[in-house]
Amino acid sequence: MTQHTQDDTFSIRDLADEFGITTRTIRFYEDKGLVTPTRQGQRRIYHKRDKARLKLILRGKRLGFSLDEIVHLVTLYETPNDKLPQLQVYLETLTGHKETLLQQKRDLEQTLIELERAERECRQAIAKHDDVAPESTSS
Repeated sequence: MTQHTQDDTFSIRDLADEFGITTRTIRFYEDKGLVTPTRQGQRRIYHKRDKARLKLILRGKRLGFSLDEIVHLVTLYETPNDKLPQLQVYLETLTGHKETLLQQKRDLEQTLIELERAERECRQAIAKHDDVAPESTSS
């Protein structure tokens, strides 16, 4: 069993504070097997590997990756041999997300055009209605 110095270990609170996330989030990733702290009684002890994995997980989340994609990428990252397959999978994942976001952007731009047209037509209809409003009659 490897001995760890205090500098190599972190509490769940240490990691939560460092990454700006909740301890519940870290426990969720633990439940998914993405981080694997050791235990001293009820206390979780996280190591450098857990910290590095957590950093990768959060980066994947920021980039919009699914949890399955994150698991796959984290697993690839830890493969000790040739990095080229890792980079190729990462590039494919990035490219796929970029294409999805570009399509969403195009869809949003089209939706905004349609909303502006509908808004303009609605304002024109209101203006016409106001122009032909019946006059009040006085007796």
